[in-house]
Amino acid sequence: MTLPQALAFLIIAGMVVAFVWGRWRYDVVAVGALLIAMALGVVSPAAAFEGFSDDIVIIVGSALVVSAAVSRSGIMEIVVRRFAPNISTPRAQLILLVAVVTLLSAFVKNIGALAIMMPIAFQMARRSGVSPSMFLMPMSFGALLGGLMTQIGTSPNIIVSRVRQDMTGVAFNMFDYTPVGLALAVVGILYLAVCYRLLPERKRETGGLDSAIDIKNYTTEARATDDSPAIGNTVSEVQALADGRAMITRILGANGHSRTPLPDAKLRAGDILMISGEPEALDRMVSQAGLVFSERRGAATRDAADFGIIEAVIGEASGLIGATAQELTLFDRTGLNLLAISRREQRFTERLGQIRFQNGDVILLQGHIKRLPELLREWDCLPLVERGLRLGSVRNSILPLIILLIAMAATAIGLVPVAPAFFAAAVAMVLTRSLPIRDVYGHLDAPILVMLACLIPVSDSLRTTGGTDLIANFLSMTAATLPGWGALALIMVAAMAVTPFLNNAATVLVMAPIAATFATDLGYAPEAFLLAVAIGAGCDFLTPIGHQCNTLVMGPGGYKFGDYWRLGAPLSILVVLVAVPMLMLVWPF
Repeated sequence: MTLPQALAFLIIAGMVVAFVWGRWRYDVVAVGALLIAMALGVVSPAAAFEGFSDDIVIIVGSALVVSAAVSRSGIMEIVVRRFAPNISTPRAQLILLVAVVTLLSAFVKNIGALAIMMPIAFQMARRSGVSPSMFLMPMSFGALLGGLMTQIGTSPNIIVSRVRQDMTGVAFNMFDYTPVGLALAVVGILYLAVCYRLLPERKRETGGLDSAIDIKNYTTEARATDDSPAIGNTVSEVQALADGRAMITRILGANGHSRTPLPDAKLRAGDILMISGEPEALDRMVSQAGLVFSERRGAATRDAADFGIIEAVIGEASGLIGATAQELTLFDRTGLNLLAISRREQRFTERLGQIRFQNGDVILLQGHIKRLPELLREWDCLPLVERGLRLGSVRNSILPLIILLIAMAATAIGLVPVAPAFFAAAVAMVLTRSLPIRDVYGHLDAPILVMLACLIPVSDSLRTTGGTDLIANFLSMTAATLPGWGALALIMVAAMAVTPFLNNAATVLVMAPIAATFATDLGYAPEAFLLAVAIGAGCDFLTPIGHQCNTLVMGPGGYKFGDYWRLGAPLSILVVLVAVPMLMLVWPF
């Protein structure tokens, strides 16, 4: 072993220890590892920052933007209510999510399947009152397992098919992977449905003020227009849209008469509804019921990218105290819309414009981004947080989902590689205003992207220093002393172990020829060994860095590096125990 090889192994080992220890944040560890590798000459300065342009970084960043746009559209909320209205227990939701993403991943890129299902996972988590971390990692693991079932499911399957063609003249076909892959997928879903409790509950660490400020009793008012789909629906049906987190407190008819919002009371055209609840729940109820915020005027004709919604608390010296929005002619004087108001331990029944402001009231204001800070200072209001809501705007657009499906179809038929396809989809989301450009950078999880970009050259040092050749020689010598099933298991375990540091495609490129040559030398058919490499490379359940699906859920799920092996280590063992006999059965030596 040469000095550069020894240094490469030591840096990677130290990095993994630091990740598991958790004393420093993962992006800081990755940056430190890159600097040390450069200082010791293991990574050249010219190659140090190539990771920032790597496909994996582009794919993960673009997928985060695309998933955010699909979530913001509200279309997935309709899907959940339409096809899974009665699935309310967390375990049943988890089984459904994992099963669907596993099946989808067999026919489309697994990161695309995961991007489609992530918004549904967040919606189900809100309905059940659990952390999204309960769903996201099992879904990622399901996506990896689903990719094993067909040739197009994951890159390792495609690569080993080419290796077999080079060796024997016959490539694997589309469903040669299915018997073993399907068995692993079924066993994996059953395992995740039972053992998900191994995963600690996490909350996203980068939530900031938006997650810290938790105000649940906002009051707003909305009007049912002549074309509102909620007309004729009962109060209980409309309230169900908010999953119990918002309720109608008063109905004011078009004739000015007030009606009690009994559960079976039906809405009529022109009704004005007083609604109390959490901001996101108010947003969902109003948008999906086709209502219009009655205090919202003027903003609809302006550029939505210039407008925002901010949460602020009224200070004790504010000129708003004692006045109402109507008396202040708030919109006419300032161009601001009062969307909602919250007062501790009080539920309002009067109309929004008639509520008198008090010291400590929390208000939601919509207006031009550049004017909001100036006006808040003038009124002695303390801004709390900008809310990423679309109160009163058109929701439930299917356009973001169409854009994502087009990108996935283009990759499935080989028209465009994954990175350009998802990058184009992310740009299309911005151009179509499915996601405002000022929100894009809030969804790009910078710590995750920095970690990936720094790890790529550090991990590649195993190859550039010849460390992978040492691994290959060790495997060849060790496997020669083992029976066939032991050699098969060794190849699979080695692929699992190496994948986090080479990525799955590079692992197959390095190990598939070794496995095939080894099998041939021993007089074995190479198919089982090639598929063992593909399965091992496609099953990185131990780290967030070996596959982009695991990386994609790390930030939104609030996971730590060590969380992956808690749930993933038993699953990895299970995969080996099931895959080895299945490979020997389906592809005899």
